[in-house]
Amino acid sequence: MLTPRSPFKTRIRNYFLTGVIVTAPIAITIYLTWSFIEWVDQVVIPLVPVAYRPETYLPFSVPGLGVIVAVVGLTLIGALTANLLGRTIVRIGEQLVDRMPIIRGIYNVFKQIFETLLKDTSDSFKHAALVEYPRRGLYTIGFVAGDTKGEVVRQTGLDLVSVYVPTTPNPSSGFILFIPREDVHVLDMSVEQAMKYVVSVGVVVPPDGKPLIEKEFEQDSQSRKQSS
Repeated sequence: MLTPRSPFKTRIRNYFLTGVIVTAPIAITIYLTWSFIEWVDQVVIPLVPVAYRPETYLPFSVPGLGVIVAVVGLTLIGALTANLLGRTIVRIGEQLVDRMPIIRGIYNVFKQIFETLLKDTSDSFKHAALVEYPRRGLYTIGFVAGDTKGEVVRQTGLDLVSVYVPTTPNPSSGFILFIPREDVHVLDMSVEQAMKYVVSVGVVVPPDGKPLIEKEFEQDSQSRKQSS
């Protein structure tokens, strides 16, 4: 026979779990952010001349200086490459890279990835979808990358959609699936909500985006069936 837990112990346990739920995300966020800042500082600050470092004039170092320098530097590089001279230099550099067999493949892959993810006009990953994977009857969340084109469509003769299915809890790895359009069920939840759903292993459930009127209609139908 199980001994019932006392109300005091239950209350203390609930308080403890609530404290963990409140503080853990904050602590992890602060830790990861601070670790990233320190890593960038270690990489970038050695490139800054000693005469221009704050600790030369102050009795303490300024954390985050590397991040500021990196942001300013990347912005300046983007501004320089936007003109004709900058585009010419980039094109010459890419021509040199294209002559290197292994480096060429690595460079082109990462260039396409970053252009796809960061370009404002891209339609990639603007929709979350429900697809059957890895077999019929099992469902998972994927991200619509766009219409499938090229030889894949020509060989299959089907109207396919390219869907990225991430792994859990690390969405940076996953699978690209070419799925018939009728088998891709676009969800009402946003891409950000779906990503949280995947990363949290299904713990953080997004709110149902179905219209309230439709929900009320379903509830009314169910109540009528029960009463009849």
